[in-house]
Amino acid sequence: MPSFKIDLSTAVVFVATPPVPKLVSQKTGERAVDRETGAALSTVGLLVSDEGEGNLYQVTVPETGYQEGLAPGTPVKVIGLKARDWENEFNGQKRHGISFRAVAITPAA
Repeated sequence: MPSFKIDLSTAVVFVATPPVPKLVSQKTGERAVDRETGAALSTVGLLVSDEGEGNLYQVTVPETGYQEGLAPGTPVKVIGLKARDWENEFNGQKRHGISFRAVAITPAA
């Protein structure tokens, strides 16, 4: 599936929830990893405010792409943010949505 770049050049972005490990399976606790680099993945909640509108996004980022201590309220810059639509079937029900992925999340200067 194609992915789309998201331009945050005019947005203000804050950490809403700190990074948590992204799991492949909650039953086994198996950690999700980047297929290309093998880096463990985490999910960070980001509040993005732009043009008078604020939205909360759950963004997947490799552990190598952020520093420890990203606390709620921290202003950040998001590098390489992309969106991709997805669809799957689970227990006979189709589900779909948009996933967000970033190369890195760094504290704003």
